[in-house]
Amino acid sequence: MNPQVFGWQHLIYIAVSLLVATGVFICNGKFAKTEKAKNIVVKAAAGILFLIIFSNRLALVFEYEEPTWKKLLTDSLCSTSSYVLSLAILFGKKDNDVLQFIWLIALAGGTITTFYPVFIGQNPAFLYPPTILGMMHHTWSAIVVILLFMNGHLAPSYKRWRATLVGFTSYLAYGAFLLCVVGYGNPMYMTAPAIDGTIFTVWGLIPIYFVVYSLILFVLEIFRRKAANKRQGEKIQ
Repeated sequence: MNPQVFGWQHLIYIAVSLLVATGVFICNGKFAKTEKAKNIVVKAAAGILFLIIFSNRLALVFEYEEPTWKKLLTDSLCSTSSYVLSLAILFGKKDNDVLQFIWLIALAGGTITTFYPVFIGQNPAFLYPPTILGMMHHTWSAIVVILLFMNGHLAPSYKRWRATLVGFTSYLAYGAFLLCVVGYGNPMYMTAPAIDGTIFTVWGLIPIYFVVYSLILFVLEIFRRKAANKRQGEKIQ
């Protein structure tokens, strides 16, 4: 029987992932005290993410006897976001515009797929490289986003809403390129949903993203203003 969602292999994976994540966060809180240390941790985590997603793509290239080199090009929101997230951290400044756009996709997609990997049964072997590496890059991308928040390398703000607009426009343009030029059948979930029987095509996910993102920014802004007012009151006293 092929591995199943919430089967024993998947449950072991979830347990190990939670242990790894907990260990990473504890070590980060204990040892990443200076800005230099925080930067090293974030860059190292991004480097690991890049290696995982690149390995995942190589596994897909060599999935069959004849290599399919076009599979080096990511074709889903999550795999593309893992690449973009890792490169934005490795080569960009902290809290750059790319991170402003990508963090929610990486966090939500990584978390959801860790607990509900629809592709887990694609092969009888749970450790089949495309399967396990696919799950790993999703999980690690969520961990990386949390590390960004913990180390002060990400501060979402409504004032930078244009980053999200440019980001999704770029994703749609990339998806159109994969569809029309490269020949992918369902790049970025443009023609079929990520989960069968749902509205989770890119056209359904974009409005959901904007609603959720707007609510998050609204709540964060309330907390920021309360914190600013509290600091102002302490100064007056």
